[in-house]
Amino acid sequence: MTQPLRVIFAGTPDFAAASLQTLLASTHRVVAVYTQPDRPAGRGRKLTPSPVKTLALAHGLPVHQPVTLKSTEAQAQLAAHDADIMVVVAYGLLLPQVVLDTPRLGCLNVHASLLPRWRGAAPIQRAIEAGDSESGVTIMQMDAGLDTGAMLLERRTPITATTTGGELHDILATLGGEAIVTALDGLAGSGLTATPQPESGVTYAAKLSKAEAELDFTRPASELAAHIRAFNPWPVAWTLLEGEPLRLWFAECGDRLPDDPTETPPGMLLPTSGGALRIACGEEGRDILRVTRAQLPGGKPLDARDLLNARGERFAALTRLGEPKASSQEPSA
Repeated sequence: MTQPLRVIFAGTPDFAAASLQTLLASTHRVVAVYTQPDRPAGRGRKLTPSPVKTLALAHGLPVHQPVTLKSTEAQAQLAAHDADIMVVVAYGLLLPQVVLDTPRLGCLNVHASLLPRWRGAAPIQRAIEAGDSESGVTIMQMDAGLDTGAMLLERRTPITATTTGGELHDILATLGGEAIVTALDGLAGSGLTATPQPESGVTYAAKLSKAEAELDFTRPASELAAHIRAFNPWPVAWTLLEGEPLRLWFAECGDRLPDDPTETPPGMLLPTSGGALRIACGEEGRDILRVTRAQLPGGKPLDARDLLNARGERFAALTRLGEPKASSQEPSA
């Protein structure tokens, strides 16, 4: 039987809380939790604890919320826990080298991609957006670089033509929890062999922004469909319908329009079919994007069939989406 490890856990959002939950059910002992300071949230902007803090307090764990780990005071506090290892999952603070060197077995990171592909802030969404056929989690030994540490193990999962960012997030959160416990078991037992990341195949996953959620219908239908799925449930892809924001929650590629000298501008609504909105796209407007879930201002996300039954007059054929650009505005959160 292996000796349980003393673990410091550092994480903030729901994705991290899934790993903490699995750790708490393991044989290893979580001796302290680090998370981001409480942030204003909701209509009242009330200070709200992170999901990791909420879970930690429910289990009576000591919680620390330093604004930086660069101070000697914060570093001394962390060292006083005398942990064997630190597990970091979407924490949100940089770890100085002195912190990386403090636990006896160093620091491990649960990263939501198959490294070295998609290092950086938004690996889940960028994988879907790029049309990857699979994703996964990697347990990595942290070093001073951006997601450049040696890899201990990985868990894979397919990305299908219907996978959304939210769905992949939930799958990887579960895989991450299972993988980190397996890694800790290995380190506590006979050990695990770390493998340096390959030098080829490196890509970077830039942070998502609301600005890039606005759709450009000159792009091919396949790219737009992937973009819409990747940005579901946040920040949600959008365009303008008669000057008002129209959020698009799910879409797929349709058939191409036949070659015809008649111009079909990208962004033009075509006659609906099969309960879906149909939008001309691509540089020549010959691709068809089939939107099956959308949201009008002030309304809830609806299947396109229900939206057409209730507000079909808003989606008349030949209506041009995304215009005028000059009056474009981001939908309110």
